Amino acid sequence: MKEMFLLKLGEIVLKGANRRTFEDKLKQNARRRMACFGNFKVYIMQSALYIEPQDDACDLDGAWEACGTLFGIASMCRCRACDKTLDAIFHAVTEYLGDELTNAKSFKVESKRSDKSFPLNSIQISQEIGGRIAEAYPHVAVDVHDPEYIVNIEVRDFAAYVHGPAVPGAGGLPTGTGGRAALLLSGGIDSPVAGYMIAKRGVEIEAIHFFSYPYTSERAKEKVIELARLMTRYCGRMTLDIVGFTEIQEAIRDHCREEYFTIIMRRFMMRIAEAIGRDHGAKSLVTGENLGQVASQTMDAMAVTGAVVQMPIFHPLIGMDKEEIVTRARKIGTMETSILPYEDCCTVFTPKHPKTKPVLALVEAEEAKLDVNALVARAIENTEKMQLRYYEQP
Repeated sequence: MKEMFLLKLGEIVLKGANRRTFEDKLKQNARRRMACFGNFKVYIMQSALYIEPQDDACDLDGAWEACGTLFGIASMCRCRACDKTLDAIFHAVTEYLGDELTNAKSFKVESKRSDKSFPLNSIQISQEIGGRIAEAYPHVAVDVHDPEYIVNIEVRDFAAYVHGPAVPGAGGLPTGTGGRAALLLSGGIDSPVAGYMIAKRGVEIEAIHFFSYPYTSERAKEKVIELARLMTRYCGRMTLDIVGFTEIQEAIRDHCREEYFTIIMRRFMMRIAEAIGRDHGAKSLVTGENLGQVASQTMDAMAVTGAVVQMPIFHPLIGMDKEEIVTRARKIGTMETSILPYEDCCTVFTPKHPKTKPVLALVEAEEAKLDVNALVARAIENTEKMQLRYYEQP
């Protein structure tokens, strides 16, 4: 039989009566991811997702990489399926794992028997196949405590499956099982990581970016588009809303006291993000804020910023230090794009001495100098929308 993928489910196995909903969404997501790599059969049995190529035209390497970004999977392996007989299993081991065994100094066999009708139990399978391997590869020592290579055998409902060590999956819950959220996406390091982390909990994302041309360049806009595209590698399909923010920032500059610029700007962002999010079914806002990182991210400042919306605001990075965030950004592939030297609107009209402990009543008094509703309405009306995806065909 041909090579295929065996992906073990993560938290889904802990679900009760609604487990089927999570499994159906995972299958749907997997089929969508596999579509551009060929014709694959995708199904779930015994707490595992099977991805089986249907013809030789399938791009197995591309599909395997895509599996590694699929939320809901705890571990994964490439494997060879075979008939459920000892001879067929041993033949699959030598044919599929022979090169690894030839180059190994020691090995052990680990077996699992989900099909209880199989005449041997797990220990007996390991002993039988391990003995045959030892005879076929006499230079490779048997080491059941600290082997260099582990041969895995799983006897399941439809077939037996032979594979080497598994690798970690993306974890989390399938995208689409946790509702929908609006992510305030800047061009920096933090917000893409925040989006990734909330998406890992099964949340679909509507990304919203604020663009202040000509104070920020077209290259800055292209950078954010690329960041959003990179995020869809994990998050799945995403709408990116690019909001023209220049008029609002100029109005704040012209009418409000400088030390309140950043706080008022972020309150406008929250209003607009909430309105756009509601139009797209979002139930919460997500930001990349990290407590104490900058002046606008003190506890007082974040309380004043969040007071302007009714939606709950999630801050996935709130307790992380910068090095943890950078490490995660490198892992998900957004770091190199995030550090490109194109500034976003948060750096426009930055006050020399921003308020770190703003008082809500004083901030509202400054905002009263502006026609807030009209400014918000015009910004939303002039929003540009883009549909982005990474693996999937347009």
